[in-house]
Amino acid sequence: MRTGLLAKKLGMTRLYLEDRKHSPVTVLKLENCQVVGHRKKEIDGYDALLLGFGEANMKKLKKPQSQFYAKLKIEAKNKVREFRVSEKNFVEVGKTILASHFVVGQFVDVSAKSIGKGFAGAMKRHNFGGLRASHGVSISHRSHGSTGNSQDPGRVWKGKKMAGQMGNTKVTKQNLEVLSIDEDRGLILVKGGVPGSKGAWVYMTDAEKKSLPANAPFPAGIANDENRKLNENNVEENNISTGTKKELVNKVDEKNKDIIVDTNKDNKDNKKEDEGNENKS
Repeated sequence: MRTGLLAKKLGMTRLYLEDRKHSPVTVLKLENCQVVGHRKKEIDGYDALLLGFGEANMKKLKKPQSQFYAKLKIEAKNKVREFRVSEKNFVEVGKTILASHFVVGQFVDVSAKSIGKGFAGAMKRHNFGGLRASHGVSISHRSHGSTGNSQDPGRVWKGKKMAGQMGNTKVTKQNLEVLSIDEDRGLILVKGGVPGSKGAWVYMTDAEKKSLPANAPFPAGIANDENRKLNENNVEENNISTGTKKELVNKVDEKNKDIIVDTNKDNKDNKKEDEGNENKS
């Protein structure tokens, strides 16, 4: 079992696919995700990763928290959450996890707190039909009707659909497809709607009811700093080589110009000699 991630919901848009159709997507942003700690079965009784997200102001942290991040030599995090993992999927402390942890075409489960809508009636909260809008029903057209029972049990059953607080509860949507990923900006585009308001933090995990793609990274989509340095060095070498090539080409062009100028001079001198010989004759 791989680790999950905590992402920030930016909003919704639409994505145009290769077959010239568009699909509604939710844009989720992964903000500076780093491994902060481990939970081991031998010590804590379970295996999990402690992940930190976002950035926090060091001045606003308490002393134990600031010392914790100072020992790890990691920037202070805004959010810290645990994600259960198997023994094989542990990641070293300090490593950065990218948006490429998830793969295009993969299915994920997303959970968050739904938008709170306050106290709502039965029609809005549970989609009741209401009472008849006819004679005899006075000012109770939107009520939920009777809720009690007979003498046995003589009370209202627990969980009865009635008026009450709507929203502000944990909601999970399963089997949402990942349509696109932007690793540089840390964006993950998920098909369809996701619970929570704009700016809310959302839990993302591999789908329980779908198989994981073969190209999914194990143990996680980790940022490889060594490869990035090599790529940067290669880019610099290419720039240097192209620069030297340009200098050589310019030098060759200058030499060719000199040669062309010399040949033009010789041609002019030869023309003058031929004209002089013609006049003499």
